[in-house]
This record gives sequence, C-alpha cells and structure tokens, in this order.
Amino acid sequence: MALPEVLARIEAAARRAGREPAEVRLVAVTKGRSLAEIERHVLRYGDFPLGENRIQEARPKIAAWPERTWHFIGPLQRNKVRYLRPFRLVHSVDSLRLAEALAARAAREGYRPRILLEVNVAREPQKHGFDPSGVEAAVRAVRGLEPLELRGLMTMAPLAEDPEEVRWVFRELAAMARHLGLAELSMGMSGDYEVAVEEGATLVRVGRALFEG
Repeated sequence: MALPEVLARIEAAARRAGREPAEVRLVAVTKGRSLAEIERHVLRYGDFPLGENRIQEARPKIAAWPERTWHFIGPLQRNKVRYLRPFRLVHSVDSLRLAEALAARAAREGYRPRILLEVNVAREPQKHGFDPSGVEAAVRAVRGLEPLELRGLMTMAPLAEDPEEVRWVFRELAAMARHLGLAELSMGMSGDYEVAVEEGATLVRVGRALFEG
C-alpha cells in the first residue's frame, strides 16, 4: 500500500461516518526508516507531518528537513524534554510529572508547546498513559501549567486481528474528548486507522502501511 491509497481509505472512512475528510490528518510515522525511504514513500506525495518516537533517531532527520512539520509520538523521559522544541505537537504526554517538566523547560526557553495527553483506555499494564478515571483531573491540572497548550487526547488500541474489536477504545476516547472540550484526537495506526476515523480521529499515525509494497 502507498500513501495515496492510505489517504483514499481515510477519506472513505470519514465519509462513511458523515465527516469531512479534511477533518482528518495523516501523521506519517517515519521511525526506523532511512532518509531515502522517507523521500520515496512519503515526501514525494506532499507535506505531511512526520512522526518520530525516539529523540536520538529524530534529531538527524530533523536536521535534514528542518522545514518539515515534526510530531513526537513515543514514550518520553523527563530528561529529554529539552529536545522537544522542534516538534509541532507532542502526542505522548503520559504523566503530570512529564507535563510539569516540559512546562518548566518551555518557560525557560520562551516557547509554547502543543501537547496531547496519552490515555491508556484499555488499561493495558504494558502501555503508557493516564488511566481513564484520572483523565479529567489531569486535564484540569495541565490546563493550569503555563505555557503548555493542551490540544487533545491520544491513545493506542490493543493489537487485534479485527479492528472492530478495538472500536470501543476509540469511541471511549472520543467521548472523553467531547466531555472535556478537547478538539484533537490522535488515534488509529496501520491496522485500525479506518475504524479510528469512523469514531472521530483527527490525527492518524500510520507508518507500516505507507512503506509496504
């Protein structure tokens, strides 16, 4: 599958749900991919946000294409927040301590990070993120942290052969976001992004499907 086919599937999923396709943006996940692969499979098709989940891998790629829009999508240690300034959006703020560390660093550097809170909707023990029961309190706390700009929520659904099995995860996150007045929903990856779009995703993080074939 190539990027244009992924875009066509996103558009079709949005229309099935009665949504405008323009409401959904593709984040092309480039982790583990060489510069040549990214050029061939992503950049030739347009200016899409590029998603990375490791600081050390992202830095040379950002240096190669500083004009591109970069999103950070992976787990993050507090001592790495100093490297986040080049990223337009951080999807994976998974604790108040991390949010506080990022706010303190950004205040010193004079910039306003845009962030999403990661929610472990399925309560998988191996996954990062806020427990659903604590999301409302976390949102209140993070909204008080200057200069952070809280834009929405993110989740990773459990792996499933049939994406219908995890539809409830996306539906639950969308309901949380509506209740909290948050606009951005980062949910859906290569195996389940169409279901995520049907349930309200505004950002889908697709990697493997872009580089197949």
